[in-house]
Amino acid sequence: MAAEEAGLDLVEISPNAQPPVVKILDLGKLKYANQKKAAEARRHQKTIEIKEIKMRPNIDIHDYEVKMKAVRRFFEEGDKVKLTLRFRGREMAHMELGMQLLNRVRDEVATIAKVEAEPKLEGRQMMMVLSPR
Repeated sequence: MAAEEAGLDLVEISPNAQPPVVKILDLGKLKYANQKKAAEARRHQKTIEIKEIKMRPNIDIHDYEVKMKAVRRFFEEGDKVKLTLRFRGREMAHMELGMQLLNRVRDEVATIAKVEAEPKLEGRQMMMVLSPR
């Protein structure tokens, strides 16, 4: 009755309470405010991307250091990193070199990252996924 007289709606706030809680307010305004709040929350959330770093098993020291600097930067930004090792030609005969390289990367970033997907071989590529701690 009071809601109709004021030209507003009777909105049920918590139906499970004893007795149920209701408020007299403008339903359109309430829906609009909730919509705005949801949009604001969506705008502020960080999407986690997967960044890919490609290497070769016989990578040189300086090239390796440059790649590791990029890996650390990705972790600081809160992104996951997918390390891909591509084997070409006769490199396929020395898989252990690739495994050693991925283990070296894992040990170097152990303090800032954890292994999400263990190194696995798919065709001519060996992959490992790391995520920030």
